[in-house]
Amino acid sequence: MEKKGILERLAQGPVVGDGSMCFILERRGYVRPMLWTPEAVLEHPEAVLQLHREYVRAGADVIQTASYSANEERLSYLNSDNVEVAHLTSNINEAACSLARKAAEDNNCLICAGLSPSPEYRENADEVAARNQFRKQAQIFVEQNVDLLLAEFFGQIRELEICAEELKKHNKPVAVSMRLGLHGDTNGVSVEECAIRMAKTGADIIGTNCCFDINTSLKIMEKIKTALDEEGLSPYLMCQPLGFHCPDAESCPMGYTELPEYPFGLEPRSMTRMEVHKFARAAFDLGVRYIGGCCGFEPHHIRAIAQELNKERGKSPPVEKIAPAFGKGASKSAVGGERASREYWYNLTTATGRPYSPALSKPFVRSDEKRFL
Repeated sequence: MEKKGILERLAQGPVVGDGSMCFILERRGYVRPMLWTPEAVLEHPEAVLQLHREYVRAGADVIQTASYSANEERLSYLNSDNVEVAHLTSNINEAACSLARKAAEDNNCLICAGLSPSPEYRENADEVAARNQFRKQAQIFVEQNVDLLLAEFFGQIRELEICAEELKKHNKPVAVSMRLGLHGDTNGVSVEECAIRMAKTGADIIGTNCCFDINTSLKIMEKIKTALDEEGLSPYLMCQPLGFHCPDAESCPMGYTELPEYPFGLEPRSMTRMEVHKFARAAFDLGVRYIGGCCGFEPHHIRAIAQELNKERGKSPPVEKIAPAFGKGASKSAVGGERASREYWYNLTTATGRPYSPALSKPFVRSDEKRFL
C-alpha cells in the first residue's frame, strides 16, 4: 500500500504527532539531564526504538527522529564543560533516522527529521555559521529520505527564517515551529509578526512547541490563527506543547525552564490524559491540524489525542482494543461502572495529592543559560 505524505494526510484530517524523547529517555536513564543531547541513538538504540514504538502503538501518525541538538555546533557547545563529543554528528543523525524508520514501519507512519537552533547564531548572530550547520544536517536527512523536515524550538524568528531557507531547497515538505510565549520571541518580536514571517518562509506547516503548557499554547495558537487570517495566509497549523502545567511561567521569556522545579521536580505538574483529550479537541476546533506534544508528553498522552480525534482521523490507535478511551468496556468494578464514561472523566476536577506543596511556584532565572538553546 502506497504511503500517503504529510500534506495529503493533513488535507484529509488531523495528524497526530509523537511526544517527548529527551525528557522520557532521561527519566529512564539514557540521556544526560540539562544537555539533552542525542548520543543514545548510538549508545542505547534499543531504548530509543522502544520509545518510538510506544508512540506508534499510542496512535502517532508521525515519528520524529531523536536528533534534538544533533548538529556540530550544539553538540560541541553543550558538551564543552562536561565530556568530549564521542560521536560524529553524521553518525548520530543517520542512526536517528534508522531507528525512527524501524518504528514507523509498524503502522505506516511518517518520519519527521528535526533540526535545532544554532549556538553561533544565538551568541554571535552569525548567520553564515548557522546556515552552514542547517545545510549539513538537512543534507543528511534528505539522503536518509525522511518524509518531513522540521525546524523546531527556535527562539528567534530571524534564525528560523534562515533555517527554513535551507530546508526549502529540498523537495520535501517543511514545518517550522517556535517556542513562543505571550511575549513573542526572545527578541520581543510579537507572536503575530512571528506567525506572518513563519508563513512567508513558504513552510507548509507552522506553529509552536515546548516551553509553555497547553493553555498558554492554545492562547498563542489563537493569536497565530488570527494574524494569518488577517493576512490571507493559510499554512497548516501545528501545536506541540509541554506535558506539564505551568501557568506561573506564562509570562516568563523561557517558560518552564525558569521554574524552580525544572528539570527534576516537574512530575507533580504532569497532565492527566483527560486534560489532553480536552486540549486535542480545543486545538482541533481552533484549526490546528498537526497535534502532538513536546517535553513531558508521554505515550498515554499521545493516545489521548489519537482517541479524542478518532472520528476525524477515521481510525483508532493500535492500542484501542486493550485500552479504550475513558475505560469504555471496563467491567463493573471499582474502575468500571459509572467511571467508564467520557462524562465522568470530563467533569472530574483532579486533586494534586500533595498536601504541603504550594499551588504555584515563584519562577526564578538560573545563571546557566545553556538550557535556553
